[in-house]
Amino acid sequence: MDVRIQFLGGAGTVTGSKYLIQHDGRALLVDCGLFQGYKTLRLRNRQPLPVVPGHIGAVVLTHAHIDHSGHLPLLVREGFRGKVWCTHATRDLCEILLPDSAHLQEEDADFANRHGFSKHAPALPLYTVDDAMRSLRHLRAQPLYQPFEPLPGWRVQFYGAGHILGAASVLVEVGGRRLLFSGDLGRADDMLMFPPDPPPAADAVVVESTYGNRQHPPGNLIDELAPLLARVAARGGTAVVPVFAVGRAQALLHAIDVLKRQQRLPRSLPVYLDSPMAIQATALLANHPGETRLSPAQVQHMTHGVQAARTPDESKAIARHHGPKVILAGSGMATGGRVLHHLKLYLGDHRNMVILTGYQAPGTRGDALLRGAPTVRIHGQDWAVQAEVAQLLTASAHADTDGLMAWLGAIPGAPRRIFITHGEADAADALRCRVERELRRAALVPEHGSTWAV
Repeated sequence: MDVRIQFLGGAGTVTGSKYLIQHDGRALLVDCGLFQGYKTLRLRNRQPLPVVPGHIGAVVLTHAHIDHSGHLPLLVREGFRGKVWCTHATRDLCEILLPDSAHLQEEDADFANRHGFSKHAPALPLYTVDDAMRSLRHLRAQPLYQPFEPLPGWRVQFYGAGHILGAASVLVEVGGRRLLFSGDLGRADDMLMFPPDPPPAADAVVVESTYGNRQHPPGNLIDELAPLLARVAARGGTAVVPVFAVGRAQALLHAIDVLKRQQRLPRSLPVYLDSPMAIQATALLANHPGETRLSPAQVQHMTHGVQAARTPDESKAIARHHGPKVILAGSGMATGGRVLHHLKLYLGDHRNMVILTGYQAPGTRGDALLRGAPTVRIHGQDWAVQAEVAQLLTASAHADTDGLMAWLGAIPGAPRRIFITHGEADAADALRCRVERELRRAALVPEHGSTWAV
């Protein structure tokens, strides 16, 4: 019987990754992510999957980011009963991210109901904290490089992918076929993470293409961040920095610590970390020594002098501090979370600055700010943008087009087919063209919902 793969997410978009492998009456799902960005994509989160969740025997996660793991509470609530396999650090991060994702959804629904701006009465969260906690019981951790059997006759192995703590590429062997899933690949010169491992041989490859049409600019995060923060501090403004709680927040904390130690920023410049999830994820670095480039001392230093806002009251109290300051708050594309309240407070003053820390998916508030929108809509109201908006170009934790090509070119032998996924249409097609032209291998960009024999 053929081995088939169906693209239930991450196809034609950079979000919602879900890849269903079916063989001989069994099914395994690689990644189980939420759709983010445009409303048309977010609506897919509420649509039933084309496969009964109870028919899926196991899930394998490449990493913990919500666009790769955030659908798990729904899958479990709708009948999935199998195990969810991942690395140890991914398990630890999911224990932080999934309940937090649910909590944010509950908060947003409650806020919408109290202020009456939802089109639905009542507004309901996609899933609850209880749903998230139930899904965590299904997690099972495996180390890198050690093969395991998530289903009888199915063999899976994790390889380091860089990108964030715990991220892995996944090799699935079933029915005489070897399927390799890149997950999100990191960059060779990442400030925190080691480069991706050399990939193993495979018959079919599913590779991300977030930066499939772009090269990272020269330079580094520390040098790019320094003049921005120095400028906003000099004019007495506030830097609001929407951050991804895992990876980006820690890189920025480390960069700010280095800049203060180099005396390129005032040591007295207040820094607030306003994200319970990022606070927990930062603390988690100490539990996984040797899995990042940072020494234990550097991990300890990155939070020195940083004021952590764990509760809503502590978050609100930040506004009472006048004078220059830096606020790191989720979410990274300003789609939700505490950063929205800070944006409402600080967008209207030209002394302030919004620093976008990387890729902003189309349809997000971060994308609107990046494109120079004169107003952004937050909690049912339009807010004027007077603050300076800047984007960091060196902060990405994704491999660029050359990094992706280097990884693909290192695969032993010649994969019969390469599927280009997890990228916007122009990025995915640009990478497809490079693969066909430079590697002379068959490549395609699958459509959402399509099924392919491998």
